[in-house]
Amino acid sequence: MNILHVTAHLGGGVGKAHAGLTGAMRFPARQSFLLLEGPRDRRYADEIAALGRPVDIAAGLEDVAARAAEADIVQIEFWNHPKLFECLARADFPVMRAVFWCHVSGLFKPVIPPGFLEEADRFVFTSPASLELAAVRAMTGPVRERLAVIGSAYGFDIPPSALPSTLPLDIPICYLGTVDFVKLHPGFFDAIDSLSTDATAAIWGNPDPEVEARAGTMRHRDRIRLMGQTSDPRAALSGSRIFFYPLQPDHYGTAENALVEAMSLGMVPVVLANPAECAIVQQGQTGFVAGSIAECTDILDMLLADPDRVAEVGANARAVAATAFIARRSARQFIDLWSGLMAEDKRLHDFRRITGNTPRQWFEATQFLPGETRDAVSDSGKHAKGTLSHFRAAFPDDPSWD
Repeated sequence: MNILHVTAHLGGGVGKAHAGLTGAMRFPARQSFLLLEGPRDRRYADEIAALGRPVDIAAGLEDVAARAAEADIVQIEFWNHPKLFECLARADFPVMRAVFWCHVSGLFKPVIPPGFLEEADRFVFTSPASLELAAVRAMTGPVRERLAVIGSAYGFDIPPSALPSTLPLDIPICYLGTVDFVKLHPGFFDAIDSLSTDATAAIWGNPDPEVEARAGTMRHRDRIRLMGQTSDPRAALSGSRIFFYPLQPDHYGTAENALVEAMSLGMVPVVLANPAECAIVQQGQTGFVAGSIAECTDILDMLLADPDRVAEVGANARAVAATAFIARRSARQFIDLWSGLMAEDKRLHDFRRITGNTPRQWFEATQFLPGETRDAVSDSGKHAKGTLSHFRAAFPDDPSWD
């Protein structure tokens, strides 16, 4: 099978997912990756290329269409990136077998335009939480059977004997991930401030100025250590025993790499009851799911006072991660999915009817469902992925912004 992956880039979560998958693929498929923009960070692209999979930057949309014509299956690595929406709307795709692997949950903004669920030959989510989408629940019959869930987050492949038997307790709690209130719940600092003991929590990642300012208002500022970005998440996580990961209720995440990695190291996760996290953490078995920030504080206090419970739940988390969240499992699932699709004929796909024709319409397709009242979208000014600023920067001179 000749599998062409069309992706905006291979950075962050999608790059990490495919680097893991590529190393786990043990069958004769010819995978290649076509990027719609040059990579800012070549780490994962270089890993994939070193494993014998070509990684190229598209010369234009004609190049994308030509490469798609040569492939047995075209897999669209889908999220709300402006270059990807341009490709879907304007590339003159040939008849092809189209798989979408969706790297956002769609439960909150950015939304997944429902038309893609029907237009794709296979539409693959990264979390079972996405199966609760209204558009999915309304689907029946053969169209519903085109949907699948294949995880994109993998734990560290490390035998338990290689882990330290006793992790240091000078920083028993840590967070690793997006350090921005677009994802991190600001109640993180309230929870740590309210602990009954003077425990310290490390925050790994580049902090947004708003996060730094919020940390500065704490009563117990010395309980927080802003560690900055790390190139070695395994080493960063291994210094703590509790992974405190409270996210905003409407966050865009789905597979949650950091959460899965922490579990694979035997850490005990404490999360809020958001759909994506609830699909990963088994209450009281592999971690703890709280209904509020105040409940998070109670759980953290309990764990800090009960190292035996931490060891028990951490061991459960590690055991589940070692089987449920591994690249080999996802690789086998993709092999089965691609093999089944090969029995079907190639066909034409009309993506333009779903995306619209202009950059404004592409952005709005990620914000509003068909028929939904379209309120004005505010621009935060941050050039974060998938924001209005991101789309405008990608197509600054397009008249649709006027």
